This record gives sequence, structure tokens and C-alpha cells, in this order.
Amino acid sequence: MEVILPRRAQKPDLDIDLMASFIAGLQKVSGEIPWSDGGKTDPWDHVESAMALAVTGYLEEARRAYEWLAAIQLPDGSWWASYRDGVPDDMTKDTNMSTYVAVGLYHYYLTTRDRAFVRRIWPTVKRGIEFTLSLQAPGGQIYWAKNSDDVVDPMSLLTGCSSIFMSMKCALATAAVLGESHPSWEEALVKLGEAIRNRPSLFNMIKSRYSMDWYYPVLCGAVTGDDARKRIDKYWHKFVVPNWGIRCVSDRPWVTIAESAECVIALAAMGDFEQARTVMRWIERKKYDDGSYWMGVTFPDGVIWPEERTSWTSAAVILAWDALTDMSPASRLFSHRFWSQSCRSGAEPDVGPEEQIPENDIGENGDRACPGMFVEDSRSEGS
Repeated sequence: MEVILPRRAQKPDLDIDLMASFIAGLQKVSGEIPWSDGGKTDPWDHVESAMALAVTGYLEEARRAYEWLAAIQLPDGSWWASYRDGVPDDMTKDTNMSTYVAVGLYHYYLTTRDRAFVRRIWPTVKRGIEFTLSLQAPGGQIYWAKNSDDVVDPMSLLTGCSSIFMSMKCALATAAVLGESHPSWEEALVKLGEAIRNRPSLFNMIKSRYSMDWYYPVLCGAVTGDDARKRIDKYWHKFVVPNWGIRCVSDRPWVTIAESAECVIALAAMGDFEQARTVMRWIERKKYDDGSYWMGVTFPDGVIWPEERTSWTSAAVILAWDALTDMSPASRLFSHRFWSQSCRSGAEPDVGPEEQIPENDIGENGDRACPGMFVEDSRSEGS
């Protein structure tokens, strides 16, 4: 890939305490973390905000966030797609939203090593995973949702399934911490990874306009090694706007801060910290004085849009900063090498943020990393 940006950039200086205080200030007494003041709450972004709170020292607030999810979980293990003050707003049962608590709980464990709390929330995670796996198709992909009448929408989303892949990895890792084994989950994960890597036609291809479909297979660790590098390079110019950030949609003059931050995490996950720092510098000043970040900005005119100040945007920036600087013990959560070494050795490796991944350390698609979680297959083509 032709590099169009400075390859060496200083680490940005972010006011992490102010950002975390902004998120904590939005949290309700119940533990619910809405998008914004008076806004809705969805389970996925709620978890992302809880993760940001945990790494910045707001541990009580993070625990209350997970306890709120446990309290409102539906009997079948799902959640409604959104709430307002705890009242269902969008009565769709989204499979991606029903599993991301697994990522949050394992992240909390890496941050605190608090097994007692993990055991308390673990039944919630298990029910969410079982609900989602009940919607796995024969091809390995997972249908995105049921409606309020429990009718399945047989459409699969690459970003959503990639996020579920990460959730299942974290669920299996948490199960191992608690001394449990779930072979059926491992089998489902292998099938899902195969679908993500090699069967793009199983997913809604209209969504390929969205940058998340580009970097999420890398961020979640379904695509690693040389294939991850090829995927990032292939679509770099489609989504990346130098000095602005990452487009939300490829054909719109609009970059979004959350997508940019997640791209930073994906780059760091594959070991490209230099490029990740460059992208981080593009977005570091795109923020308000209260610690919240712009949701997005148009280019080249520089119009901030929309003006809503969301918890999850600032949370994504905090998690990207953690991935770059090793601010917390959970900074390696998305690292491909972390999963490779931990799966092989059964222990959690000490991988610092500047440590690059040797080419022979992770096989294509992580096939040498974790038998039972990944399969050897070099046919990855991306979507």
C-alpha cells in the first residue's frame, strides 16, 4: 500500500479523565448508560461505555452497568434493541446486541481479575450466547434478529457476525477462567469464522459500503496475519480520508469518530501501531470541551454532524487509546497475538502495545493460534 501519511507520529495527548467523567455523568442510577442526555440505550453501546468506565477506574459504575443488563435480560437470553429509562423502545431481538456482554465481562475480568463478579454475571452471558446460537444458519452465519413476535429475519450482517465472533471468543475464555467447557460453542465459532473469511455471499452485500464491514473481520480476529494486512490495504483508499478519519459510508463525504477509533483498534490488533497512531492523531481534537467527541464531521467543509454528544463515541476513543498505550490490563483484548498465545499456552501472555506480531507467530486466519477456535484455511478472500 502506498503510504500517504507520515509514518511516525507522536502519541496524542487525550484528557481521559474528562472523557470518562462525561460517560459516567450520563449513567442513570439504575446502571443504564444512554447514548446521550435524554437519549436511548442499546445493549451493545451500553457495554462499550461500561468497558471505557472500567479501564478508567470507574469500576463501581461498570459493575452497575452489567447488573442492569442482567436485570432486564429477557427469558430467552436476548435483549430488546433499545430502551429509554429501562422501558423497551425498539422491540427487536438483535443477536449481536445479545452477545456483546461477553466481551464486556471478559474485559472486566482482564481489568480487575474479579472472579466473584464474573461468576455473578456469567449466567447472563451464557443465556445471551445460547439465544444467538439458536439463530445460526447451516452455513455458519448468524441471522441478525427476531422481531417481537419471535419471527426470524433470515438476513446476516458481516459486521454483526464479526462482533459475535469476538463475543464468542470472550465467552469461551471466560468459561475457561471459571472451569467450564462448551464444545458446542467452539464448533459454532469455527463455523462462524469460516463463513466470515470465505463465504461473503452469505452476508448482506449492500452493507459493504460501510467501513465497519471492512475492518470488523480484522478487529474481531476472524481474519489475521497476511490476510488481515491484505484486507486493510485493499480497501484503505475506499474508506480513509487523510487528516480527517474513516468514512462511515464509502460514498458519502462524512467521517465518524467512532469508526475511526475502531479502525485504530483493528490496526493495533494486527500489530500496526504506527498506522494506528496516525489515524488516532486525525481524530484527537475532534471533540467538545466537556470531554465528549463529535459523532462525525463532513469534509472538506468541516461541518459537525450530527451534534449529539454520545457516550459510545467517547468510549470508542478511550478503548482505542488503551489499545495504543497499554493504559489498562485489558488493553490487549483485541490483540491477535494475545489470543494466539493465550490459546496455545492456556495462559494470558504479556503483550505490550509496541510489540509487533512476527509473521510466523500467527498463521493465516490464526489457524495455528487455537485449535478448536480457528481452522486452517488459506482461501480467505474478504468481502
